[in-house]
Parts: sequence; C-alpha cells; structure tokens
Amino acid sequence: MASSLSLNATDTHVLDVDPLIDDLGTRIVVCCGSGGVGKTTTAAALGLRAAERGRKVVVLTIDPARRLAQSMGIDSLDNTPRRVKGIDDTAGGELHAMMLDMKRTFDEIVEAHADGQRAEAILGNPFYQSLSAGFAGTQEYMAMEKLGQLRAQDQWDLIVVDTPPSRSALDFLDAPKRLGSFLDGKLIRVLMAPAKVGGRAGMKFLNVGMSMMTGALGKLLGGQLLRDVQTFVAAMDTMFGGFRTRADATFKLLQAPGTAFLVVAAPERDALREAAYFVERLAAEDMPLAGLVLNRVHDSGAAQLSAERALAAAENLDERGIVDQGGGNVELRTSPEAGSPAPARDTPDEHAQTPDKTPHRAPATTPAPNSPATSTPAGATTDDAPADHATTERTATDQLTAGLLRLHAERMQLLAREQRTRDRFAALHPEVAVTEVGALPGDVHDLAGLRSIGDRLAAGADPAGAA
Repeated sequence: MASSLSLNATDTHVLDVDPLIDDLGTRIVVCCGSGGVGKTTTAAALGLRAAERGRKVVVLTIDPARRLAQSMGIDSLDNTPRRVKGIDDTAGGELHAMMLDMKRTFDEIVEAHADGQRAEAILGNPFYQSLSAGFAGTQEYMAMEKLGQLRAQDQWDLIVVDTPPSRSALDFLDAPKRLGSFLDGKLIRVLMAPAKVGGRAGMKFLNVGMSMMTGALGKLLGGQLLRDVQTFVAAMDTMFGGFRTRADATFKLLQAPGTAFLVVAAPERDALREAAYFVERLAAEDMPLAGLVLNRVHDSGAAQLSAERALAAAENLDERGIVDQGGGNVELRTSPEAGSPAPARDTPDEHAQTPDKTPHRAPATTPAPNSPATSTPAGATTDDAPADHATTERTATDQLTAGLLRLHAERMQLLAREQRTRDRFAALHPEVAVTEVGALPGDVHDLAGLRSIGDRLAAGADPAGAA
C-alpha cells in the first residue's frame, strides 16, 4: 500500500507500473474492471514484465476464452500452474500461468476438509454437482479460494489475478459474502434441522414445521431434488464454517499492504463509470488501489488537422466544380488559410485592362490552309484524350482524398469523446494515478505482443510514445 500511496502523491498522478511490480513488498496484483476492457491481457502483460524484471510470478486467469494460453505459447491451461517458456530469464525471474477450474477447485476444498466417505457422498451428490458447476457467485468465490491457496503455498513472490468477466466488476468482492449468506440462510438452516434431529423424528419435524414450503418446493423442484439438497446439506454441515472462515481470511488478504488493485477500463462512458464505482468501493473497503489502467486509447499523427477542417476540405473536393472556377472563387484557392495571400481587388494591376484603355491585341493572322496549325490527321478527333484521362485520374484522387479526410474527421471526433470521458473521471477522482495504453492494430497472440503491452503500460500517460 505504501508504494501505491507514493505513486498517487505525484502532481501529475501518472501511474508507473515498474516501481509497483519491482517492489518485493507487492505480493498480489488484482486486475479488476467490467467485462471486455482487456483485464486478461493486462494481467498477462504485467506478469510477463515482472518475470523478466526478476520476479517469480504466477498469473491466475478466470477467462475461459483461453487467449492467455495461446499468447503464452501453451496448448491449454488448467487448475495447475504451468511454467511459460520463451521469456527472458536473465534477471532470474520465472513466469507461470493457470486458468481457474471452478468445479475442480470446489472439489479440492471438499477433499481437503472432509473425510473420505463424506467427501465421496458430497462429490456424488447431484445438487452439489449443480452448485459447483454453475451456482451464481461460485466462480468469483472459487477465484478467491484459489488466490488464498496460492498465497498460502508461498511458492511465488508475485501473484497476478485476472478477475472473472462478470457483469459487474464488484461481483469479485461481493461473491464470498453472497455465498456466505446463502450458507447462513434460513432455508439452509431449516434443511439442516432434520439431519441434526435425526431419523423419523427429524423428518416429522420437517413435515410439521415446513409442510407448506416443502410442498411448494416439491412441486417446483421435484421431490428428488429436495432430497438431494437435504443430503448435501447434511454432508456439508461441518464444512460451512470453513467456507466462511476462508472467505473472511481471503478478504482480509486483499486489504493487506502487500496487495495492489489495478482498475482496468476503456476510455468509454460505461466502462469508466464502472471503474469509478469500483474505485469508490475499494476506498470504502479499505483496499489498496494502485491506479487506473486505461486501455485502447486512440491517437492520431495528424492531430493538428481538426475534424471541422478535414470535413470542410472533403466537401470542397466533392464539389470540385466550385473551387476550380476562376473569378469569384479565386479566394478559395488563394486564401491565407491555403498558404498564400488573396490578391486585393481594389488595387488595380498596372498591366490589367481598364475600361478607358484599349487593350493591345496581337494582329490576327490567317494560317495557310495546309499549315500545321490547321491540319488534322485523318481519323483523328479534336477532343484532347490525354486531358480527359488526367481529369479522370484527378477525380479518382479527389474521391480517395475526401474519403481519407472523412476517416480522419471520425478519428478526431473519437479522440474528443475519449478525452471528455477521461476528463470526467479525473474530475471525480483526481487522486487516482492513471496510465494509458495505446490501441493496437490487432489482437495480442504471442509473448512479443504481451511484451509490447507491458512497454505501453510503463510508458505512462503518453500512449503514442510506445506506438
């Protein structure tokens, strides 16, 4: 937490990720944010950069798209950390990667905290199988469990966590409490009652005390499912307290000084609004925020040409007949904006014709009938074919140029929108340090791409500097 405070103390509030990942006191970096903002790529790039700077790193991803495995040259990732080959390990660092297997993690908890017979009964229970595979919040809870397991092993000196692609970035923090509330809920306590009472007396208690509810549940879920739930609850009774204890311990681990949160967002209104909510939530939970990673920031190499001027130039090219006329439109071509001053109309040229002077004309001559000036080869026409070809080429060039100018205008408008969203976030949270990552022309699919993202992360507030 001390390192993140020092980063935020700068006047410019620019996040420098290198001191963060170089600090041996930083043991966990959590990349969080809404879905589709590049959390997985950011986590992988940070892990690679930290490993090549001498840290022993494991990256835990929850992204099922397997893009992380592909970018690291691994056929597939599973619940076991796998070492990544091909990194620069001259500084003594290592990089490992793994992808959370939600059900397998749940199974490991059961196997570790229940005796063989009870564990077998739980793992074979249909309700448990459904719960471990897709219960709301289970993925986020198991991500917290796996993080706690990795930290307890003390095998790596830096753990980089890619949080689940949830609808809301807050789900990662809320899931342990939600699952704890479920395990502490009235329904669970009532379903546990028959097991505590035991035998027919327990079933009689259940039938008398919950006849209306069990009747409704039986019709809705089926009697077999209700019995499966009761069996599951009876088998898990001794483990419920352990779930809550480990969830609380992991939550406190996230509040510890060795943890740093990086909020990842795109320069879009919804993504930055979600990032602002997360920043406020982290502050409310006393969790250490290192800063904001703003991904896919656009830039232009011709920012001096505004969108308005580009559109005006495109319209002039589309209406070529207007700007090509002489006389009344000469100012459009020779205006000061075009680079040369327009001639003043009220200052007569000493060689210009005036109404009271007779212009000097060259004497008219009549060429000889067969002179070159009047003769036309047989089969030829009087049209100027080269001039027509040049006009066609000029028209095509004008159309292409006008299209490029419109594309540039769209890019400049996009830059303006992104800047407005960044300014709004900065106005709400001026204390948050920010690093911007310039948009790439394509997807990241190998270590070189991840290394490039790491360089851009370290480039700070100048996304064009790393382009």
